[in-house]
This record gives sequence, structure tokens and C-alpha cells, in this order.
Amino acid sequence: MQKKKLENLIDQLTTKGALAWTRNVYAKKGANIFLVGGAVRDALLNKKEIKDYDFVVSGIEIQELENILSASGKVDLVGKKFGVFKFVPQENNNNEAIDIALPRKEISLVTGGYRDFKIDYDEQLSIKEDLGRRDFTINAMAWDLKNKKLIDEFGGVKDLENKIIKTVGNAYERFEEDYSRMLRGLRFACQLDFKIEEITWQAIIKYIQHLNNLQKGKDERVVPYEVVANELLKTFVINPVRAFDLYDKSGAMEMLMPELLQMKNCPQPVNWHSEGDVWQHTRLCLLNLMSDAFKNRFKNKIIFDDKVKSRKSKVPSSPRLRWTSEGQMSELVMAILWHDVGKPYKIQTPEKDGTDRIRFNNHDVESAKLAQSKFEELKLSSVPEFDFDPEKAAWLVAKHHLFDPKTVKEMKNSTLEKYFFSNRHNGEDLLKLGFIDALSSVWQENEKQRFDGFNLLVQRINELKKLGKGKKLPQAFLNGNEVMKILKMKSGAEVGKILDILREQQLSGKIRNKEEAMQFVKKI
Repeated sequence: MQKKKLENLIDQLTTKGALAWTRNVYAKKGANIFLVGGAVRDALLNKKEIKDYDFVVSGIEIQELENILSASGKVDLVGKKFGVFKFVPQENNNNEAIDIALPRKEISLVTGGYRDFKIDYDEQLSIKEDLGRRDFTINAMAWDLKNKKLIDEFGGVKDLENKIIKTVGNAYERFEEDYSRMLRGLRFACQLDFKIEEITWQAIIKYIQHLNNLQKGKDERVVPYEVVANELLKTFVINPVRAFDLYDKSGAMEMLMPELLQMKNCPQPVNWHSEGDVWQHTRLCLLNLMSDAFKNRFKNKIIFDDKVKSRKSKVPSSPRLRWTSEGQMSELVMAILWHDVGKPYKIQTPEKDGTDRIRFNNHDVESAKLAQSKFEELKLSSVPEFDFDPEKAAWLVAKHHLFDPKTVKEMKNSTLEKYFFSNRHNGEDLLKLGFIDALSSVWQENEKQRFDGFNLLVQRINELKKLGKGKKLPQAFLNGNEVMKILKMKSGAEVGKILDILREQQLSGKIRNKEEAMQFVKKI
């Protein structure tokens, strides 16, 4: 069965024209080609979509390999000094690059630094030695294309079957070589929904404190924030609540996002939050991202479309989270994670402050400030897969409290337009955040009323939607130049205020055409 899965994968690659170059390699006596790493793992897991293909070519020296590849497609020499080529075959229809490398061995400088290795490539090195330098057993398997044989020297197949994340060899040594491997281990556990093997887990707990180490004699991180950001976003987007738990239990949360730990044991009014403290509420929010209630409310729905339409996700598909629609899923998940982080800093209690109940005045503003600062510090915007915008994610946090029914009733139509009918803000994610927050706030009484603010806001959006088509509302009747001409005034803030008043009148249906708009402005 294992052999069949990998043979099918090779057949698919052959059909795509991605393996035409192998004929020229095999023409060299003694040459061998191996498919290695994640593609082998994913094929054995029956994944439908496999994107990254890595090959190891042995028995042929590097210059000759370069010549063969250059005659068969486009070669990027960026990794040549490490024995690695980025290669796009001529016959490959989708123009995707594949990695082709000579067998390598790595000598760690034992700094724990990302890529702090002396790398030697050797065409005569055995595939076993090459696989032995890899991080986890499930990533240390190879498929011998010539002999159609699976090479599994470290028990990767068994660990796949048992759903276990386990390092190749000594876990303590693997992490001491490269501390970022610990975050990769957490990601794979979330991505595959696997358990981390006990010794591997204990090694993570022991070495997690080194994530923030600086390079000796330098003011540079051993594990760059760009690497941290890549692992953190992938982990939380794939499986938010498992990521939340593993980051907490492993100590990664304390190292990277210690502000969140203040939510533990921060009490909330039990009549609106009988689910528990702020930490428990936040965890429930992340859990509810995979709830039927959320999926049924937002499954591929665009709130502004008259008909339900599907949109292709920008987020890579995963076995854990398939319900995403277009939009920055990473921004929504991070906003949910941080939406109440300001509560411990703003808490007021009857005992200490003489308030009528536990209150968190302006915690939304404090949460947004803390969140944006952390998003920028962690360089979450550096991960190209997600196109994460710290400012937009922090805006979601800052506005998550506007779902109070009183606030919704008093909100101007022009504000609704700005939040939900423009490309400046992601109003759909804000609606999702508001729904999740209400869903995860367990009231002791009148539980259905917790959605009153959300439902009222959706109702007001739908009322505005009738004025136009989808997210496109009618254009303003007058522009700034026309207002200045009518009132014989110069450009300035006052013109903007008049335009705002005029737009509110138009969206409220009190002004129905340009003539009425001109008369209204003259009265102002």
C-alpha cells in the first residue's frame, strides 16, 4: 500500500512533466534519485494536494548535475554552495520550482541558531546519512525512484501510523542544534493532529527558554523573528485551540507572548461569563472557530452578496481547518487570541475600586495597543503566505466591543459604510470576531440575548445594502470641490465635516438626489 501511494505520486509528477530531467541523470552510471521529506510524508498520509518536492541526487558530481539541469530547464544557483539547486523543468506546466540537492551532512555549531550549520555535500554520501540530519522521523523518509523502494531508516512510517512527532535520534541534541525545530514540532503536531512523543516533548520543555537567546557577542536573535513568525502563524491558523494549548504547556507562550498569560485567573462577571476567567474565554473563542454554529453562520458566505458564493482561500489547505473563506484568516485568529488581553490591565472590582461589578473600561483600546506592538515585534507581516497586516489585525481588536446593542443603535450610517463597505477595513472579519465573542460568552440567564448586538448590526448592514449593490453603495451626490464652490470656502477640515454630514443624510434616505444635496449644503 505504501509503495502504491508513492508510485501514484511519481506517476502524477511524470504526467505534469516534472520528472523529464531524471532521464538525463540516470544516463550517468551510478547516479540515483530520491524523493525526500515532506512530499513522501504527505503521500503516505494520502494528502490530495502536495506542493513542495525535494529530491536528492547521488553518484553525480555537482558541476555535471548543474549542466544536466541547465539543459533541461531553468536553474537557480542560489543554493549551489550548499549543494542545492532550485529547478523549474521545461516540461513543467505550472512553472513550479523543485529543490534538487546532492546528499549532505551538517555539522552543527551547537549555538541553537537557525541555519548555524557547516554543510558539506558529497555525491558519494549515502541517503541514510543525508536523512539522518533531518529533524523528525516523519520527515526523514525517501523514495528511491530507480528501485521503487521506500527508505525508512528511522521509523517514520511507524510514527505516521501511530500519529507521533518524534525527532531523528537524540531529541536534546536535535533541538540544541537548532532551537527553531521546537516550533516546527509544535506546528507538525497541530497540522497533523499528532501527539508529541514523550522524550521529544520533555526536550522541548527543557530548551524552549532558549528561543529568545541572542547570538554570542551580537544583538541578533539566535532564532530570528521571521522564523518565529512563520511557525507561529502556520500553527495557530491550522489548529487554533491546539496551538493555544501546546504553546502554553510547552512554555512557548511565555517566551513569545507572555502578555497573554496575564489572562489566567483574571475574573469576569459570572452572569455574562460563566465559562470562566479571561483565559478560558479566549480558549473557548478559539475552540468555537471550529464549531458548527460558526461554520453554519459563515461557511463560504460573503455577508454583502445577495447570493451565497464560494471564494478560493488564500490560506493553504490543511486537514484541520477547511472552513476558511477569502480574507486574512491569520489576522482573524490573532485578533481573537488578543482581543481581551487588555482586561487584566484594566480590571476594576467592587472590593478594590468600589465599582458596582467587575469592569474592564477601555480594555478594547488597551488590547489593541498591546496586540499591535506584539504583532510588530514578532514580525508577523514577514510571512508572505498570509500577508498579515498588524494594523488591520489590531483594528479588529480595537473594534470588537462595538457589538453592544446600544452602540449599534447609535452608530452612524457613515461609520457602518467605513467599517463594512470599504476595502480599508475587513468588516467581514470583524463580524466573525463579534459572533465568536458572543458565542463564547456563556450567560447565566437570557442566553439568546447575547447575539442581540450582532444581529442588529447585520440588520443595519443589510438595510444599507439595499441602497446599492453588494459592498458598492451609491456615490456621494457632491464632492469637496462642489461643496467649496457652493459655499465659496477654501479647502480645509470644515469641508470634510460637511461632506460627512451630507453623506450621513444621504445614507439615511433624507437626501435623495444632487439637487436636494445642494440645497442642504446651502442651509449649512
